[in-house]
Amino acid sequence: MGITETKLKDCFILEPQVFQDSRGYFFESFNQNNFFEATGQHVNFIQDNETFSTKGVLRGLHFQTGKFAQAKLVRVIKGRVLDIAVDVRPDSSTFGEFQALELSEDNKKQFFLPRGFAHGFVVLSDTAIFAYKCDNYYNKESEAGIIYNDPSLNIDWKLPEQELLLSDKDKLLPTFEAFFK
Repeated sequence: MGITETKLKDCFILEPQVFQDSRGYFFESFNQNNFFEATGQHVNFIQDNETFSTKGVLRGLHFQTGKFAQAKLVRVIKGRVLDIAVDVRPDSSTFGEFQALELSEDNKKQFFLPRGFAHGFVVLSDTAIFAYKCDNYYNKESEAGIIYNDPSLNIDWKLPEQELLLSDKDKLLPTFEAFFK
């Protein structure tokens, strides 16, 4: 498995070795020992989540605060998404910066985000199945987020604004500046 560090401190792109033949394919999606050896990050994933969404659905930018912060390993099982990670760790050298990465069933890339990152994605294909591992349990009271169209982040979501579909809750998230005042 290839593991590459991104411009964001402690975020990594994982590219599995895919074995393909006439029957289909096989790949190891995660190996804790190999991951630790390559990154120095020790994670213990305890919860797996999956979403199904249609084109234009934008979920994010979400994160958990305090003792319920979550590291995530995300990937696409079916379809194609633009995945976004935003560093929300005030003491980090990359605080307020983001990384965009296309994840798809074809490239099989995965994106590791340590605790302290806001996360979101938009579906670029007709439909997508998105899966992610978390190293901490979800806690509703620790839920937080940043508005997807924050002007200071200036994220290009790769789709026209009128094609984006958001939950009512995601439309009301604060700006980066308002959250970190």
